[in-house]
Amino acid sequence: MLGVDGVEVDLFERLPSPFGLVRAGVAPDHQDTKLVVDIFHEAFENPRFGCHLNVEVGREVTHEDLLAHHHAVIYAVGASKSHDLGIPGEELPGNEAAANFVAWYNGHPDHAGDQFDLSAERAVIVGNGNVALDVARILLLPHDHLAKTDIADHALEALANSNINEVVILGRRGPRNGAFSVGEFQALRFLPGIDVIVDSNDLDPHAGDDIETVMKLEVAREYAERKPSPGNKRIVFRFMTTPAEVVGEGRVQGLRVVHHGFDATGRLVPGAGHSEVIETSLILRSIGYQGSPVDGVPFDGDRCIIPNDRGRVLDHDGHPVQGVYVTGWIKRGPRGVIGTNRTCAEETVARLWEDFDDGRLSRDVQDRTALEELLRHRNAEPVDWSGWCSIDTAERKRGVDASRPRVKFVGVADMIEASKS
Repeated sequence: MLGVDGVEVDLFERLPSPFGLVRAGVAPDHQDTKLVVDIFHEAFENPRFGCHLNVEVGREVTHEDLLAHHHAVIYAVGASKSHDLGIPGEELPGNEAAANFVAWYNGHPDHAGDQFDLSAERAVIVGNGNVALDVARILLLPHDHLAKTDIADHALEALANSNINEVVILGRRGPRNGAFSVGEFQALRFLPGIDVIVDSNDLDPHAGDDIETVMKLEVAREYAERKPSPGNKRIVFRFMTTPAEVVGEGRVQGLRVVHHGFDATGRLVPGAGHSEVIETSLILRSIGYQGSPVDGVPFDGDRCIIPNDRGRVLDHDGHPVQGVYVTGWIKRGPRGVIGTNRTCAEETVARLWEDFDDGRLSRDVQDRTALEELLRHRNAEPVDWSGWCSIDTAERKRGVDASRPRVKFVGVADMIEASKS
Protein backbone atom coordinates (compact mmCIF):
# COMPACT_ATOMS: atom_id res chain seq x y z
CA MET A 1 0.00 0.00 0.00
CA LEU A 2 2.92 2.35 0.64
CA GLY A 3 3.68 2.11 -3.07
CA VAL A 4 0.80 4.51 -3.65
CA ASP A 5 1.72 8.17 -3.11
CA GLY A 6 -0.15 9.81 -0.26
CA VAL A 7 -1.03 6.62 1.59
CA GLU A 8 -0.03 6.50 5.25
CA VAL A 9 0.06 3.24 7.18
CA ASP A 10 0.25 2.76 10.96
CA LEU A 11 1.09 -0.59 12.55
CA PHE A 12 0.07 -1.42 16.14
CA GLU A 13 1.57 -4.35 18.05
CA ARG A 14 1.25 -4.98 21.79
CA LEU A 15 4.83 -6.30 22.16
CA PRO A 16 7.94 -4.13 21.72
CA SER A 17 9.02 -6.45 18.88
CA PRO A 18 7.48 -6.77 15.40
CA PHE A 19 7.09 -9.78 13.09
CA GLY A 20 4.70 -11.86 15.22
CA LEU A 21 4.98 -15.57 14.52
CA VAL A 22 8.19 -15.19 12.51
CA ARG A 23 9.88 -14.23 15.77
CA ALA A 24 7.79 -16.26 18.23
CA GLY A 25 6.48 -19.15 16.14
CA VAL A 26 9.07 -20.24 13.58
CA ALA A 27 11.32 -22.93 15.05
CA PRO A 28 14.81 -21.69 16.02
CA ASP A 29 16.50 -24.28 13.81
CA HIS A 30 14.73 -22.75 10.78
CA GLN A 31 16.80 -19.56 10.59
CA ASP A 32 16.45 -19.28 6.80
CA THR A 33 12.67 -19.02 7.14
CA LYS A 34 13.07 -16.05 9.46
CA LEU A 35 14.87 -14.09 6.75
CA VAL A 36 11.44 -13.27 5.32
CA VAL A 37 11.37 -10.25 7.68
CA ASP A 38 14.05 -8.57 5.60
CA ILE A 39 11.52 -7.73 2.91
CA PHE A 40 9.73 -5.41 5.35
CA HIS A 41 12.71 -3.16 6.15
CA GLU A 42 12.17 -0.80 3.23
CA ALA A 43 8.51 -0.34 4.09
CA PHE A 44 9.18 0.16 7.80
CA GLU A 45 11.74 2.87 7.04
CA ASN A 46 9.30 4.79 4.84
CA PRO A 47 8.38 8.15 6.45
CA ARG A 48 4.73 7.43 5.63
CA PHE A 49 4.84 4.30 7.81
CA GLY A 50 4.15 4.66 11.52
CA CYS A 51 5.38 1.87 13.79
CA HIS A 52 3.66 1.74 17.19
CA LEU A 53 5.09 -1.27 19.03
CA ASN A 54 4.27 -1.86 22.70
CA VAL A 55 0.77 -0.48 22.09
CA GLU A 56 -2.11 -2.85 22.76
CA VAL A 57 -5.44 -2.43 21.01
CA GLY A 58 -8.03 -2.65 23.77
CA ARG A 59 -5.75 -1.10 26.36
CA GLU A 60 -3.87 2.00 25.13
CA VAL A 61 -6.13 2.40 22.08
CA THR A 62 -9.60 1.13 21.26
CA HIS A 63 -11.22 0.03 18.02
CA GLU A 64 -13.11 3.31 18.00
CA ASP A 65 -9.82 5.23 18.43
CA LEU A 66 -8.36 3.48 15.39
CA LEU A 67 -11.38 4.35 13.27
CA ALA A 68 -11.24 7.96 14.46
CA HIS A 69 -7.66 8.31 13.19
CA HIS A 70 -7.67 6.13 10.07
CA HIS A 71 -9.86 5.74 7.01
CA ALA A 72 -9.42 1.97 7.14
CA VAL A 73 -8.39 -0.51 9.84
CA ILE A 74 -7.08 -4.01 9.03
CA TYR A 75 -6.96 -6.64 11.77
CA ALA A 76 -4.25 -9.29 11.41
CA VAL A 77 -4.34 -10.67 14.96
CA GLY A 78 -4.04 -14.36 14.11
CA ALA A 79 -5.48 -17.33 15.97
CA SER A 80 -3.37 -18.09 19.01
CA LYS A 81 -5.74 -19.97 21.32
CA SER A 82 -5.25 -23.75 21.30
CA HIS A 83 -8.10 -26.21 21.09
CA ASP A 84 -8.69 -28.46 24.10
CA LEU A 85 -8.71 -32.24 23.82
CA GLY A 86 -12.18 -32.57 25.30
CA ILE A 87 -11.34 -35.73 27.27
CA PRO A 88 -11.34 -36.64 30.98
CA GLY A 89 -8.30 -35.61 32.97
CA GLU A 90 -7.09 -32.89 30.65
CA GLU A 91 -7.02 -30.41 33.53
CA LEU A 92 -4.01 -32.23 35.02
CA PRO A 93 -0.68 -30.35 35.08
CA GLY A 94 1.54 -31.69 32.33
CA ASN A 95 -1.13 -31.50 29.64
CA GLU A 96 -0.07 -28.35 27.81
CA ALA A 97 -0.71 -26.52 24.56
CA ALA A 98 2.04 -27.06 22.03
CA ALA A 99 1.66 -23.38 21.05
CA ASN A 100 2.68 -22.37 24.58
CA PHE A 101 5.71 -24.65 24.38
CA VAL A 102 6.68 -23.03 21.07
CA ALA A 103 6.27 -19.56 22.57
CA TRP A 104 8.38 -20.66 25.56
CA TYR A 105 11.37 -21.88 23.57
CA ASN A 106 11.14 -18.85 21.26
CA GLY A 107 11.26 -16.41 24.19
CA HIS A 108 7.79 -14.88 23.93
CA PRO A 109 7.38 -12.60 26.98
CA ASP A 110 3.99 -14.11 27.83
CA HIS A 111 5.50 -17.58 28.23
CA ALA A 112 9.14 -17.04 29.18
CA GLY A 113 8.35 -18.05 32.76
CA ASP A 114 6.43 -21.22 31.88
CA GLN A 115 7.58 -24.56 33.28
CA PHE A 116 7.49 -27.88 31.41
CA ASP A 117 8.24 -31.27 32.94
CA LEU A 118 11.14 -32.74 30.95
CA SER A 119 12.08 -35.32 33.59
CA ALA A 120 10.51 -38.38 31.93
CA GLU A 121 11.98 -40.22 28.96
CA ARG A 122 8.91 -39.82 26.75
CA ALA A 123 6.75 -36.91 25.59
CA VAL A 124 3.51 -37.31 23.64
CA ILE A 125 2.27 -34.83 21.03
CA VAL A 126 -1.38 -35.05 20.01
CA GLY A 127 -1.67 -33.93 16.40
CA ASN A 128 0.75 -34.29 13.51
CA GLY A 129 0.95 -30.95 11.75
CA ASN A 130 4.14 -28.97 11.17
CA VAL A 131 4.00 -27.49 14.68
CA ALA A 132 4.07 -31.01 16.11
CA LEU A 133 7.15 -31.79 14.02
CA ASP A 134 8.81 -28.55 15.16
CA VAL A 135 8.21 -29.40 18.80
CA ALA A 136 9.50 -32.96 18.37
CA ARG A 137 12.73 -31.70 16.80
CA ILE A 138 13.37 -29.12 19.49
CA LEU A 139 12.75 -31.68 22.25
CA LEU A 140 15.31 -34.10 20.81
CA LEU A 141 17.97 -32.09 18.98
CA PRO A 142 21.46 -32.16 20.54
CA HIS A 143 22.42 -29.20 22.71
CA ASP A 144 25.28 -28.23 20.38
CA HIS A 145 22.81 -27.97 17.51
CA LEU A 146 20.32 -25.80 19.42
CA ALA A 147 23.12 -23.64 20.83
CA LYS A 148 23.77 -22.31 17.33
CA THR A 149 20.24 -20.92 17.02
CA ASP A 150 18.28 -18.04 18.56
CA ILE A 151 16.39 -20.30 20.97
CA ALA A 152 15.68 -18.56 24.29
CA ASP A 153 18.39 -19.05 26.92
CA HIS A 154 15.99 -20.47 29.51
CA ALA A 155 14.79 -23.10 27.03
CA LEU A 156 18.33 -23.96 25.94
CA GLU A 157 19.29 -24.63 29.55
CA ALA A 158 16.16 -26.64 30.34
CA LEU A 159 16.50 -28.79 27.22
CA ALA A 160 20.16 -29.43 27.97
CA ASN A 161 19.01 -31.12 31.20
CA SER A 162 16.05 -32.91 29.64
CA ASN A 163 15.62 -36.67 30.02
CA ILE A 164 13.32 -36.99 27.01
CA ASN A 165 14.68 -39.38 24.41
CA GLU A 166 11.43 -40.37 22.68
CA VAL A 167 8.62 -38.26 21.28
CA VAL A 168 5.42 -40.01 20.23
CA ILE A 169 3.32 -38.15 17.65
CA LEU A 170 -0.31 -39.23 17.44
CA GLY A 171 -2.45 -39.00 14.30
CA ARG A 172 -6.18 -39.74 14.21
CA ARG A 173 -5.98 -41.06 10.67
CA GLY A 174 -3.31 -42.68 8.50
CA PRO A 175 -0.10 -41.18 7.07
CA ARG A 176 -1.84 -40.29 3.80
CA ASN A 177 -3.92 -37.83 5.85
CA GLY A 178 -1.02 -36.46 7.87
CA ALA A 179 -1.35 -32.74 8.51
CA PHE A 180 2.41 -32.20 8.11
CA SER A 181 3.85 -30.92 4.85
CA VAL A 182 5.96 -33.26 2.73
CA GLY A 183 9.02 -31.03 3.10
CA GLU A 184 8.92 -30.96 6.90
CA PHE A 185 8.23 -34.70 7.08
CA GLN A 186 11.08 -35.51 4.73
CA ALA A 187 13.53 -33.21 6.54
CA LEU A 188 13.31 -35.36 9.69
CA ARG A 189 15.66 -37.88 8.03
CA PHE A 190 18.56 -35.46 8.44
CA LEU A 191 18.26 -34.99 12.22
CA PRO A 192 21.49 -36.01 13.94
CA GLY A 193 21.22 -38.94 16.36
CA ILE A 194 17.45 -39.27 15.90
CA ASP A 195 15.57 -42.19 14.37
CA VAL A 196 12.14 -41.71 12.80
CA ILE A 197 9.79 -44.62 13.44
CA VAL A 198 6.53 -44.99 11.52
CA ASP A 199 3.93 -47.36 12.95
CA SER A 200 1.44 -47.96 10.13
CA ASN A 201 0.28 -50.63 7.69
CA ASP A 202 -1.08 -48.06 5.23
CA LEU A 203 2.09 -47.21 3.32
CA ASP A 204 1.38 -48.10 -0.32
CA PRO A 205 2.30 -44.98 -2.34
CA HIS A 206 0.42 -46.35 -5.36
CA ALA A 207 -2.79 -45.84 -3.39
CA GLY A 208 -2.24 -42.08 -3.24
CA ASP A 209 -4.82 -39.81 -4.83
CA ASP A 210 -2.44 -36.94 -5.60
CA ILE A 211 1.29 -36.26 -5.81
CA GLU A 212 1.53 -34.87 -2.28
CA THR A 213 -0.13 -37.95 -0.79
CA VAL A 214 2.11 -40.23 -2.85
CA MET A 215 5.20 -38.41 -1.58
CA LYS A 216 4.01 -38.59 2.04
CA LEU A 217 3.52 -42.35 1.72
CA GLU A 218 6.89 -42.84 0.02
CA VAL A 219 8.69 -41.00 2.81
CA ALA A 220 6.67 -42.83 5.49
CA ARG A 221 7.52 -46.21 3.93
CA GLU A 222 11.20 -45.29 3.82
CA TYR A 223 11.12 -44.50 7.55
CA ALA A 224 9.23 -47.71 8.30
CA GLU A 225 11.85 -49.80 6.49
CA ARG A 226 14.82 -48.24 8.28
CA LYS A 227 16.47 -50.10 11.12
CA PRO A 228 16.81 -48.00 14.30
CA SER A 229 20.33 -47.22 15.44
CA PRO A 230 21.25 -48.27 18.98
CA GLY A 231 21.52 -45.29 21.31
CA ASN A 232 19.59 -42.91 19.05
CA LYS A 233 16.67 -40.85 20.23
CA ARG A 234 13.33 -41.51 18.54
CA ILE A 235 10.42 -39.74 16.91
CA VAL A 236 7.60 -42.29 16.73
CA PHE A 237 4.58 -41.66 14.50
CA ARG A 238 1.54 -43.58 15.65
CA PHE A 239 -1.36 -43.25 13.26
CA MET A 240 -5.01 -44.28 13.58
CA THR A 241 -4.85 -43.33 17.26
CA THR A 242 -6.96 -40.94 19.32
CA PRO A 243 -6.50 -39.75 22.93
CA ALA A 244 -9.30 -40.91 25.24
CA GLU A 245 -8.18 -39.92 28.76
CA VAL A 246 -5.35 -38.15 30.51
CA VAL A 247 -4.41 -40.35 33.44
CA GLY A 248 -2.53 -39.53 36.61
CA GLU A 249 -2.81 -38.57 40.26
CA GLY A 250 -2.17 -34.88 40.79
CA ARG A 251 -0.40 -34.56 37.44
CA VAL A 252 0.00 -36.30 34.08
CA GLN A 253 1.36 -39.83 34.27
CA GLY A 254 0.07 -41.19 30.99
CA LEU A 255 -2.34 -40.86 28.10
CA ARG A 256 -4.95 -43.50 27.37
CA VAL A 257 -5.39 -43.85 23.61
CA VAL A 258 -7.79 -45.77 21.39
CA HIS A 259 -6.76 -47.33 18.10
CA HIS A 260 -8.99 -47.12 15.03
CA GLY A 261 -9.76 -49.51 12.24
CA PHE A 262 -11.49 -49.69 8.85
CA ASP A 263 -14.67 -51.42 7.81
CA ALA A 264 -15.07 -53.54 4.66
CA THR A 265 -15.58 -50.41 2.55
CA GLY A 266 -12.40 -48.77 3.81
CA ARG A 267 -14.24 -46.28 6.00
CA LEU A 268 -12.60 -45.18 9.26
CA VAL A 269 -14.19 -46.79 12.31
CA PRO A 270 -13.21 -44.88 15.47
CA GLY A 271 -12.39 -47.08 18.45
CA ALA A 272 -12.51 -50.32 16.48
CA GLY A 273 -9.16 -51.38 17.91
CA HIS A 274 -7.85 -51.80 21.43
CA SER A 275 -6.87 -49.13 23.93
CA GLU A 276 -3.66 -48.67 25.90
CA VAL A 277 -1.94 -46.19 28.18
CA ILE A 278 1.20 -44.47 26.92
CA GLU A 279 3.32 -43.53 29.92
CA THR A 280 4.47 -39.91 29.90
CA SER A 281 4.66 -36.84 32.10
CA LEU A 282 4.29 -34.35 29.26
CA ILE A 283 1.44 -34.16 26.76
CA LEU A 284 1.51 -31.37 24.18
CA ARG A 285 -1.70 -30.88 22.24
CA SER A 286 -1.29 -29.59 18.70
CA ILE A 287 -4.78 -30.06 17.29
CA GLY A 288 -5.45 -26.64 15.91
CA TYR A 289 -5.99 -23.04 16.94
CA GLN A 290 -8.84 -20.60 17.18
CA GLY A 291 -9.14 -16.85 17.13
CA SER A 292 -10.28 -14.64 19.99
CA PRO A 293 -12.66 -11.65 19.88
CA VAL A 294 -11.43 -8.09 19.46
CA ASP A 295 -13.39 -5.54 21.51
CA GLY A 296 -15.76 -3.59 19.30
CA VAL A 297 -15.34 -5.87 16.26
CA PRO A 298 -17.91 -8.49 15.15
CA PHE A 299 -16.94 -12.07 15.97
CA ASP A 300 -18.21 -15.46 14.84
CA GLY A 301 -18.08 -17.55 18.00
CA ASP A 302 -18.78 -20.81 16.18
CA ARG A 303 -15.98 -20.47 13.64
CA CYS A 304 -13.78 -18.35 15.93
CA ILE A 305 -13.02 -15.81 13.20
CA ILE A 306 -14.01 -12.25 12.42
CA PRO A 307 -16.87 -12.65 9.90
CA ASN A 308 -15.93 -11.25 6.52
CA ASP A 309 -16.44 -11.30 2.79
CA ARG A 310 -13.01 -11.73 1.18
CA GLY A 311 -11.54 -9.45 3.84
CA ARG A 312 -14.38 -6.98 4.37
CA VAL A 313 -15.62 -7.34 7.95
CA LEU A 314 -19.34 -8.07 8.17
CA ASP A 315 -21.72 -7.17 10.97
CA HIS A 316 -24.13 -9.67 12.53
CA ASP A 317 -26.65 -9.01 9.76
CA GLY A 318 -24.08 -9.74 7.06
CA HIS A 319 -23.54 -6.12 6.02
CA PRO A 320 -20.02 -4.69 5.48
CA VAL A 321 -18.67 -2.61 8.38
CA GLN A 322 -17.38 0.60 6.86
CA GLY A 323 -13.60 0.87 6.90
CA VAL A 324 -12.90 -2.37 8.78
CA TYR A 325 -11.00 -5.30 7.23
CA VAL A 326 -9.32 -8.51 8.29
CA THR A 327 -6.54 -10.78 7.05
CA GLY A 328 -4.68 -13.92 8.06
CA TRP A 329 -5.91 -16.70 10.36
CA ILE A 330 -8.45 -14.47 12.09
CA LYS A 331 -9.97 -14.00 8.62
CA ARG A 332 -10.06 -17.56 7.27
CA GLY A 333 -9.22 -19.85 10.19
CA PRO A 334 -5.94 -21.54 11.18
CA ARG A 335 -4.71 -22.96 7.91
CA GLY A 336 -1.94 -22.12 5.49
CA VAL A 337 1.63 -20.87 5.86
CA ILE A 338 3.55 -17.63 5.27
CA GLY A 339 2.93 -17.69 1.52
CA THR A 340 -0.77 -18.33 2.04
CA ASN A 341 -1.03 -15.27 4.25
CA ARG A 342 0.50 -13.11 1.54
CA THR A 343 -2.17 -14.15 -0.94
CA CYS A 344 -4.81 -13.62 1.74
CA ALA A 345 -3.52 -10.09 2.41
CA GLU A 346 -3.55 -9.24 -1.29
CA GLU A 347 -7.21 -10.22 -1.46
CA THR A 348 -8.06 -8.02 1.54
CA VAL A 349 -6.17 -5.01 0.20
CA ALA A 350 -7.93 -5.40 -3.13
CA ARG A 351 -11.28 -5.05 -1.33
CA LEU A 352 -9.99 -1.98 0.49
CA TRP A 353 -9.00 -0.30 -2.77
CA GLU A 354 -12.37 -1.13 -4.29
CA ASP A 355 -14.06 0.62 -1.37
CA PHE A 356 -11.72 3.60 -1.71
CA ASP A 357 -12.44 3.92 -5.42
CA ASP A 358 -16.17 3.77 -4.71
CA GLY A 359 -15.92 6.58 -2.16
CA ARG A 360 -16.77 4.44 0.88
CA LEU A 361 -13.65 5.52 2.80
CA SER A 362 -13.98 9.28 2.33
CA ARG A 363 -14.92 10.24 5.89
CA ASP A 364 -12.91 12.80 7.93
CA VAL A 365 -10.35 11.42 10.40
CA GLN A 366 -7.89 12.96 12.83
CA ASP A 367 -4.23 13.25 11.86
CA ARG A 368 -1.07 11.61 13.23
CA THR A 369 -0.36 14.48 15.60
CA ALA A 370 -3.70 13.81 17.26
CA LEU A 371 -2.86 10.10 17.40
CA GLU A 372 0.45 10.80 19.14
CA GLU A 373 -1.32 13.07 21.61
CA LEU A 374 -3.86 10.33 22.32
CA LEU A 375 -1.09 7.81 23.05
CA ARG A 376 0.57 10.28 25.44
CA HIS A 377 -2.76 10.87 27.17
CA ARG A 378 -3.16 7.08 27.60
CA ASN A 379 0.34 6.85 29.15
CA ALA A 380 1.49 4.54 26.35
CA GLU A 381 5.20 3.90 25.77
CA PRO A 382 5.27 3.23 22.03
CA VAL A 383 8.42 1.77 20.53
CA ASP A 384 8.99 3.00 16.98
CA TRP A 385 11.00 1.39 14.19
CA SER A 386 14.27 2.95 15.34
CA GLY A 387 13.55 1.63 18.83
CA TRP A 388 13.12 -1.88 17.48
CA CYS A 389 16.35 -1.51 15.51
CA SER A 390 18.09 -0.73 18.80
CA ILE A 391 16.59 -3.88 20.36
CA ASP A 392 17.60 -5.90 17.31
CA THR A 393 21.16 -4.57 17.43
CA ALA A 394 21.48 -5.30 21.14
CA GLU A 395 20.22 -8.89 20.72
CA ARG A 396 22.62 -9.52 17.88
CA LYS A 397 25.53 -8.14 19.92
CA ARG A 398 24.54 -10.43 22.81
CA GLY A 399 24.75 -13.34 20.39
CA VAL A 400 28.21 -12.55 19.02
CA ASP A 401 30.20 -14.03 21.92
CA ALA A 402 28.11 -17.20 21.84
CA SER A 403 28.33 -17.54 18.02
CA ARG A 404 24.57 -17.35 17.78
CA PRO A 405 22.31 -15.26 15.52
CA ARG A 406 21.03 -13.38 18.56
CA VAL A 407 20.28 -13.78 22.26
CA LYS A 408 16.73 -12.57 22.74
CA PHE A 409 15.36 -10.33 25.43
CA VAL A 410 12.39 -12.18 26.92
CA GLY A 411 11.07 -9.42 29.18
CA VAL A 412 9.09 -6.40 27.99
CA ALA A 413 10.92 -4.06 30.38
CA ASP A 414 14.30 -5.20 29.05
CA MET A 415 13.15 -4.63 25.47
CA ILE A 416 11.93 -1.13 26.25
CA GLU A 417 15.19 -0.29 27.98
CA ALA A 418 17.18 -1.57 24.99
CA SER A 419 14.98 0.44 22.61
CA LYS A 420 16.16 3.66 24.25
CA SER A 421 19.87 2.96 23.81
